[in-house]
Amino acid sequence: MGLKIAIQGIKGSNHHQVALDYFGADIELVECLSFHQLVDELLEGSADKGIMALENSIAGSIIPNYALVDDNGLHIIGEHYLNIHHHLMVLKGQSVNDIEEVRSHPMALLQCREYLKTKPHIKMVEDVDTAETAKQIKKHNLKGIAAIAPSVAAELYDLNIVASDIQTIKNNSTRFIIVKTKNKEIAKTEINKASVRFKTDHKRGSLAAMLNVMSDCNLNLTKIQSLPIIETPWKYAFFVDVTFQGYDNFEKAKSLLNIMSEDFKVLGEYKNGRL
Repeated sequence: MGLKIAIQGIKGSNHHQVALDYFGADIELVECLSFHQLVDELLEGSADKGIMALENSIAGSIIPNYALVDDNGLHIIGEHYLNIHHHLMVLKGQSVNDIEEVRSHPMALLQCREYLKTKPHIKMVEDVDTAETAKQIKKHNLKGIAAIAPSVAAELYDLNIVASDIQTIKNNSTRFIIVKTKNKEIAKTEINKASVRFKTDHKRGSLAAMLNVMSDCNLNLTKIQSLPIIETPWKYAFFVDVTFQGYDNFEKAKSLLNIMSEDFKVLGEYKNGRL
């Protein structure tokens, strides 16, 4: 087998689809029930690399995952954007009218709420994972139960899709990051995106000064996310993604930001997944 890739969820999930898109079929999946378990698998050496959802174009950031990457010293070595397609699936022979209950991940239920409003006879139940629900329906021959999951889950677990693309907003994508315990996957000439984390003091304009440095060094800010520092109430760490044309620009910015901020840290240097 090829690389051991840790994913949150099981075969048939969106994380599984990203693993196939990014690494190809010659991989060994390490299925994890939570992102915490995924991190543990990497730290223990049970997986070579991991895939973590980080933000969704509708629902926004998955904030705890920023802290997981930072606190455990993981490195972002790549990213992948996946267009999300939610499908309603049931046992073969069942129809929409037979469905009494739909189970899926809370995010999937939220993103399909408008469709589900048109089916008031269907009760919504939160579950741990989209594909896990599909797997259980097949395994236990659950009649009257539907899953909202990717089409790959219907193929894997031999279910029938009774309604396709039921997400409210059709242009719905999720950004996934590829993480491992060591950095430096590609040559500097190929790197055009980076993720950094820093802390600022309470002085007026301190964050603005940091952002000005990025602009002066020709970095394009694509994401900024603040996270409270638990041990220091009302103080925040900032997680920032930047893109750039030349690595020299980022190198210059790094040296300046390191001097200007508290606890500056590079979380990853990699290829922009949207190019």
